[in-house]
Amino acid sequence: MRHSGYSTGVGLRHKLSYARSLLITAPLIFLYTGIMGSISVASSIVDARGRIQHACSRMWARMILWTCGVRVRVSGLENIKPRNSYVFCVNHQSHMDIPIILAALPFQFRFAAKKQLFRYPFLGWHLRRSGHVPIDRENPRAAVKSLRDAAHTVRQGIPVMIFPEGATSRDGSIKPFKGGGFMLATKSDAAIVPITIRGSRAVLVPNTYHLRAGSVEVIVGRPVGSQGASASELAQRVREEVVTTFNHGKTLDRNSYSVSRKV
Repeated sequence: MRHSGYSTGVGLRHKLSYARSLLITAPLIFLYTGIMGSISVASSIVDARGRIQHACSRMWARMILWTCGVRVRVSGLENIKPRNSYVFCVNHQSHMDIPIILAALPFQFRFAAKKQLFRYPFLGWHLRRSGHVPIDRENPRAAVKSLRDAAHTVRQGIPVMIFPEGATSRDGSIKPFKGGGFMLATKSDAAIVPITIRGSRAVLVPNTYHLRAGSVEVIVGRPVGSQGASASELAQRVREEVVTTFNHGKTLDRNSYSVSRKV
């Protein structure tokens, strides 16, 4: 049985950690976003290909992770071959996934992101000027056009990153994968690379501002060819691979979600 003094100490540390997030860490992240977003937009005047902007976003990501005390371990980078056509498919446990994936992958790629993000100052300006692809989920016709634009980006040898669950998981489970990103792969004859993030939910739980230090893993899987398969078949196969990796190699039945603990 735990002593009340221990519980009090844990509760106090939690409150102090949350206060630090609100008063120090979160304001610094907003500051980093303003500074690096401005540099990124300014650099687009001399770099129409978005390479300098991507470097700015990677620096932004590293600054955030360093400030939060998040350590990222990456494996499987040898599975990515330069100048090949890829669609990266990543599970989504936390809003910290974006800086994690930017810091983890040392090469150019672009996000297929929901259109609303492009409306934010600095962040939206950076996304638009550096060639990321806005997806309008409320307008199917506009979404199809966005996928065509993304397919053109992939054919040029620049991978596109998707979060096929559509949003961050609220309960720690890996939700069914939506088909849009897999349609993108079939349209561009690109291989799909399953990428699994483990541990990001522990450093930032959805619907909170409590940023905490911790270790995160990014596991890059082997590419899955898209030729001869439907978008739904690809979605199911890639999801099964991500779920198995997320659960440390345990194979779950098709109706089972991740057994990730709630934080």
